[in-house]
Amino acid sequence: MNELIQNFAVYVLPILFSITLHEAAHAYAAKYFGDSTAYMQGRMSLNPIRHIDPIGTLLIPIVLYFSGSPFLFGYAKPVPVDWGKLRNPKRDMAWVALAGPGANLFMALLWMLFALVLGALQVNEVFFYKMAQAGVVVNLVIFAFNLFPVPPLDGGRVMFSLLPNRLAYKYGRLEPYGFFIVLALLFLQVLKFWMVPVMTAASLVVKLLATPFTFLLS
Repeated sequence: MNELIQNFAVYVLPILFSITLHEAAHAYAAKYFGDSTAYMQGRMSLNPIRHIDPIGTLLIPIVLYFSGSPFLFGYAKPVPVDWGKLRNPKRDMAWVALAGPGANLFMALLWMLFALVLGALQVNEVFFYKMAQAGVVVNLVIFAFNLFPVPPLDGGRVMFSLLPNRLAYKYGRLEPYGFFIVLALLFLQVLKFWMVPVMTAASLVVKLLATPFTFLLS
């Protein structure tokens, strides 16, 4: 139990930061493209409390983690976006959707740089290295998961934006069932065939971006 609690402590900050920046990025992108709904509701904020869903962010992941579940699942409070207020709704929808995963890719890079700085400063505290590693992994997981092309996930929004109008609106009808589709694929461990290659590719991108800093700090 002590090991579980220690591991949980390692992941708390990375998870809070990852969901906060993810949702704030959606809000910022929506405002940039013409919809101030999230901004007016105070969701364009780096305050984690504004993005936490008591059940999806806290209860479900904690119960799954301490029950030894083979998979973890959770969600933040969705940022409200009035797609009709965007200057070009169908096109801008993709950019608003991509802002969240893009923020997670950026966060993965920051955590990797944090680990490099720890090494350069010769910090010996293992807890911080584990937290940095957790930060990279958590953000890569959120990045890949949210890009899965099923609405209402971000990847589903991007797919809707890319498809011709007739196909897009037919595809959009999946949204009421998207949550259950993703849960089923997660439970059946089918989603890993998407997650693993996307996370691998994203990890390579992050490492490539971190390469100059690696040379500077080595």
